Amino acid sequence: MKPRWKGKGSEAKASADPMSKIVSQLHSSLIQTETCGLLSSCSVLVELDVELADLLNRACFGRPRITAQKDKQWFQLDMEETFYLCFSLKCLKVIGEDGSLKTNEELWEYFKSKKPVFPISYKAYSHLRHKNWVVRLGLQYGVDFVAYRHHPALVHSEYAVLALPEGDNDLNDRLRVWSDVHCTVRLCGSVAKTLLIVTVNSNGLGANSPSCLEHYTVEERTITRWNPEQCREDQRGLQNQTKETDFQFLK
Repeated sequence: MKPRWKGKGSEAKASADPMSKIVSQLHSSLIQTETCGLLSSCSVLVELDVELADLLNRACFGRPRITAQKDKQWFQLDMEETFYLCFSLKCLKVIGEDGSLKTNEELWEYFKSKKPVFPISYKAYSHLRHKNWVVRLGLQYGVDFVAYRHHPALVHSEYAVLALPEGDNDLNDRLRVWSDVHCTVRLCGSVAKTLLIVTVNSNGLGANSPSCLEHYTVEERTITRWNPEQCREDQRGLQNQTKETDFQFLK
């Protein structure tokens, strides 16, 4: 499935301002300003000036919260987004509800307590983010994430992502029977997305600390519906090519 750009010139804008460059700028700015977030239940709130808020929005981290302040803006970060900025990019600090600065290990344990599948979902999130995909929560589509080639303002999401552990250890008990696969693929097709299964193998290391993540391995699979009409067209094209090739060879 090809990317579906939003409007004329969107692809050119994305090419001129790649996501890797934007994230690099955000990384430098957050470190320079020593930005801290406030832990609030299953998310983190960050107060930013207008310039930094614009950069965070361009990098597609978090969602703005409407306030009466004009010179400051608040953003709400999901658990995966927060841990990616803290642990992977090392450009954000988080203050707990008790006022103490949280270490990566403490955040790891806290997020696991709120979301038991967090180690798997985070590994899938960070895996795609490292490849410069924009990753957003996909609850509205019945999946873990949706992946965009660039900013959602420029392009529609291409993949609906399910993060699954290797083997039979999925706590969400998904895709165990064929009807689950069929329904999920049909849903993805109806919203013009390809189902991407990101399978995470912990290699027997468990999830006692975030350091185990570097030993996790990831395998990607896409699942699409078989289109018999398209397959017949492709087959005729293949037959025509074969005949043409045979004719040229005989000459």
